[in-house]
Order: sequence, then C-alpha cells, then structure tokens
Amino acid sequence: MASVKKLKKDINNTIGSFIEDIYIWEITNTKADITKSNSLIDESLLLFDQLIQEINKSKVKNTKDHFKSIKEQLNLGLDKMIKKLEKLK
Repeated sequence: MASVKKLKKDINNTIGSFIEDIYIWEITNTKADITKSNSLIDESLLLFDQLIQEINKSKVKNTKDHFKSIKEQLNLGLDKMIKKLEKLK
C-alpha cells in the first residue's frame, strides 16, 4: 500500500505546484483576464479527481502497469495545461 500512498502524494504535490504557478501568474499579470486561468485551475482539479479515481479502482490485473499508466496520464495532462498557461497573456 505504500506505493498507492506515494502515488497519491505525488499527484497531489504535482497538481498543487501547478496551481501555485497559476496563482503566481495571476499575481504578476494583474491586468490579464483571469477567467482563463481559473478554467485551468478547474481543469487541473478535474485531472486530480480522475487520477485518484483510477488509483482507487479495485479490480486491476497488473498494478505496476496500472500505476505506470496513471503517471503517464498525469504527465500528459500536466504538459497540456502547462502549454495553455504559457499561452495566456
């Protein structure tokens, strides 16, 4: 169970760090429209919820591959959101 706990912690820290980056962007760009950055926060929370649901699936044939795919989903989702954050002006 330690690997499940570590994976949940990694997801929480990674997405939490991304949300902090969004808040920093909002603070440094006070004249920018924050509705787009707020939608990025919502998107990151949705990704968090989806990944936690994937972790909590009880019937998984190969847990190692399952956790590996969850990490890949986290990285892909975060990369997409980082690109969106970089495009904000």
